[in-house]
Amino acid sequence: MMDVKKLLKQIDEYRDFIIDLQTKMTACPAVTPHTKGGLGETAKAEVLLKTLKAMKFDEVRLLEIKDSSSPTGVRPNIVAKYYGENRQKTLWVMAHMDVVPPGDLKEWKTDPFQAVVKGDKIYGRGTEDNQQGLISGLLAVKAMMDAGMRPPVNYGLLLNADEEVGSDYGIIAVLKKYGKLFGKNDSFIVPDGGNSKGDMIEVAEKNILWLKITVTGKQTHASTPQNGNNAFVASAHLVVALRELYKKFNKKDRLFDVPYSVFEPTKHEPNVPNVNTIPGQDVFYLDCRILPCYTNKQVTEAANVIARSVAKKFKVKISVEPVMQDSSVPTDKNAPIVKLVAKYVKEVYRNSPKIQGVGGGTVASFLRNAGYPAVVYSKLDETMHQPNEYSSIKNTMGDAKVFLLAALNLK
Repeated sequence: MMDVKKLLKQIDEYRDFIIDLQTKMTACPAVTPHTKGGLGETAKAEVLLKTLKAMKFDEVRLLEIKDSSSPTGVRPNIVAKYYGENRQKTLWVMAHMDVVPPGDLKEWKTDPFQAVVKGDKIYGRGTEDNQQGLISGLLAVKAMMDAGMRPPVNYGLLLNADEEVGSDYGIIAVLKKYGKLFGKNDSFIVPDGGNSKGDMIEVAEKNILWLKITVTGKQTHASTPQNGNNAFVASAHLVVALRELYKKFNKKDRLFDVPYSVFEPTKHEPNVPNVNTIPGQDVFYLDCRILPCYTNKQVTEAANVIARSVAKKFKVKISVEPVMQDSSVPTDKNAPIVKLVAKYVKEVYRNSPKIQGVGGGTVASFLRNAGYPAVVYSKLDETMHQPNEYSSIKNTMGDAKVFLLAALNLK
């Protein structure tokens, strides 16, 4: 008979394993090769392949995606599977290998690519984002392996490249080229988002729409405005007029932490370099985070209606151009994997987990759009992308226990 308490206690004995793997991975600067000096994930993938094979997973596969920018010509993605009693179904833990650049080195107290352990914390670029989640997924299956037991269904690790800059060479390419690796009844846990309380279970994302808005008037000297048409003035009026989007798309959904759609002007491009010139062109951007009950097309059309009204009033030309957009279907909050994660988060961390949606985009959206239930969960100190990023060993172990319990009880 399976002794679950013994398995959970075993995870508490993996501190040295965590530190060793964090140290090895941190020493591999897995920054995208599309950034100057970036070497990609190859070195880190080699460390992980060696680790996975030593652990004797039943399957380990390297999925290479061509990328001419990479020093090796490819970007590595890894699939590893530990068979369960039912081999027709798999619980996947999905993490990413790439990291963001360290930024200003003067802000770091340690070398960002040399792991430094201080009590419960392991400092270094990538230690929390996403090496912590990766290791948590690994510890859960290590505990089962060390105990010589099999879960009810397969336990899989999906380790991707390119998450930080769009996933074109990661999960997007993997689903397109290797989609048959995943079964229709599979479920996913994505430990790449969360909060310091460990009580946020993310099952949905708002649609994301970035609009580039270009206002074209006529440039002239500032002392003779009658000879031109100030694009900046029209642009300013348009910024205010676009607040009408809040009224038009005003439904609320309490699943989301911000329960309504958001339409905010953000980036503003330079127009003229000198004070005494009226700009003939003005460009700004609108960041829209839209509840799934609306479509990006609806919002774009509404923004165009507003833009045409302003253009007519000020006798300028206005273009509204989507420069980035993404949307995903939510995971059913009653899906078995959602209920299991919520149950065991409460048990491990003794908190009251909340099932919710977020305004930001995550890699889970690609899985949801492909028809798989995906839960984004991890307990984070939220130091990702910051100088002096660190990972909590305690959080790593706690999340591993959540994943282990979910794996043992998914039928």
